[in-house]
Amino acid sequence: MKKLKVGLVGVRRGSSYLSVFNNNPRTEIAAVCDLKHEPLVEIAKHYNLKDNMLFTDFYDFINADIDIVVLGTPIPFHAEETVAALESNKHVLSEVTASDTIEGCERILSAANRSKAKYMLAENCIYMHFCQQWKKYVDAGKLGPIYYAEADYVHEIRSLVIDPATDSPNWRAQRPPIHYCSHSLGPLLYLMDDYITKATCSGKNKTIIRDVGPGAIDMQVALYETAKGATIKVLRSSVATRKPALCTYGIYGKT
Repeated sequence: MKKLKVGLVGVRRGSSYLSVFNNNPRTEIAAVCDLKHEPLVEIAKHYNLKDNMLFTDFYDFINADIDIVVLGTPIPFHAEETVAALESNKHVLSEVTASDTIEGCERILSAANRSKAKYMLAENCIYMHFCQQWKKYVDAGKLGPIYYAEADYVHEIRSLVIDPATDSPNWRAQRPPIHYCSHSLGPLLYLMDDYITKATCSGKNKTIIRDVGPGAIDMQVALYETAKGATIKVLRSSVATRKPALCTYGIYGKT
């Protein structure tokens, strides 16, 4: 069987994927791209990659001999890179979230519909053991129709909002915490086999870290209405501290 050739862009976030594809008998690492040359050199040593498999320009990378593009870049770049890959008929595995704007999501959807290649969002939480077990219970009807679900995702990443070395805000400073809801909302929608039709959100105080943008908001709570009429509540924070749990989930059925 011919192996699928995998290319990764964004070494810092995406390097964990390399070992997965390197150990899969159906895939091989064929290209790696990053703005900085130094991490490429380290990756090349570890995976025995040749110089012509290393790229610092995304569009040179996208034209390389690869079948799958893995996006590990910052979220604001996802839409442009996804569309470029799909238009080149290369499959895309994208880190969460798909995009940071509605327009970006619409561009991705349009490109995916036009392309011969496939698009997948790499939401890992739905593949965790407990989520897969819950899915069996829900699909078997043991809970009955789900009428309410909730999730908390409190993940303190202050050092990724404000760089401690330079005391400067990075791109996450412009991302409201509720916009990073894939690890909380994603598993619930997967379990419920449902989708959102209406959403509202509250939370704007910035008392934990200094005000560098919406990413500094203490905490946000969103309420969602689904196509099946269920209600979902999600609580999100990127700066509050809670130990030991990062994620909690709850689902309520009519049985």
